[in-house]
Amino acid sequence: MKILTDFTLFQEELGIRFNDEKLLKQAFTHSSYVNEHRKRNLLDNERLEFLGDAVLELGVSQYLYREYNELEEGDLTKLRASIVCEPALVKFAESLDFSKFVLLGKGEEMTGGRNRPALLADVFEAFIGALYLDQGYEEVITFLTKYVYPQITTGAFSHTMDYKSQLQETVQQHKNKLVEYAIVDEKGPAHDREFFAVVTINSKTAGKGVGRTKKEAEQRAAKQALDALPN
Repeated sequence: MKILTDFTLFQEELGIRFNDEKLLKQAFTHSSYVNEHRKRNLLDNERLEFLGDAVLELGVSQYLYREYNELEEGDLTKLRASIVCEPALVKFAESLDFSKFVLLGKGEEMTGGRNRPALLADVFEAFIGALYLDQGYEEVITFLTKYVYPQITTGAFSHTMDYKSQLQETVQQHKNKLVEYAIVDEKGPAHDREFFAVVTINSKTAGKGVGRTKKEAEQRAAKQALDALPN
């Protein structure tokens, strides 16, 4: 892999221009590189990572709150956790070729540090922190809207809240069990409809759910059924 130190093209590809490019470079500077270049008075990315972690969590929380109003607090928490966890952050970093720009010490480089998941996740958070300091929260949201939120809407994390699939997979572990859903009632005017769903396993009621859409009602019925299943 060719290691790059010129961030000009990087910024052009992202559609971002840092006012203080030192902040951008700091986001990609690992502590091992700083330790090997003490005379240059460099700063590593650990403090930026701390800040970026909080900013990223807020940005994702805000998006989920607005876009998934059918989800309850516990479900929102699970979905957020799946988006800001290390494996997800690594995917975001890899999709933007962040690893090419990381400044590492020779020892860290020789031991494969550039491809270490934890390192890449930290760099992504540090970048968010640097962007926040340089251009503010709204620019972070613009970045997330372009590179992170679309992966949520396309279903990359949908398994976290897809209780119907989880219930089906759980039931399939036992042969000859049939899962069926039915909308048993509807209430309210057309613009404010409520649907009542029931899920049965081998014709026996396993869970009930209420939602603004049939899909939402079925998902909540499936969740109740999952919660009732023995561990």
